[in-house]
Amino acid sequence: QVQLVESGGGLVQPGGSLRLSCVTSGTSFSSDVMFWYRQTPGKARDEVASISPGGRTLYADSVRGRFTISRDNAKNTIYLQMNNLRPEDTAVYYCYVPLGRNNYWGQGTQVTVSS
Repeated sequence: QVQLVESGGGLVQPGGSLRLSCVTSGTSFSSDVMFWYRQTPGKARDEVASISPGGRTLYADSVRGRFTISRDNAKNTIYLQMNNLRPEDTAVYYCYVPLGRNNYWGQGTQVTVSS
């Protein structure tokens, strides 16, 4: 059974930092491309960042230079280090893994950037 469990969200002031984690089980994690998405009420989920099995990273224009995605294959975990946070980064953040026939999402973690 595939499970993705996010953690690390919370309330932070503009300019602050948070690190999100996503622990994965039930997959061959080290060979999976992993993603972070985010969603605000009434809008579709947007891709934030991705990381390949070899560590190649891609970012949305809105977060490039502020966010860093990384992975620890020994812990079956991906991370999203978020720096210089802005109010527009407020969203529920999800990790996601596409596995061909089936795709899996975590339950999400709320990030709120507000003074």
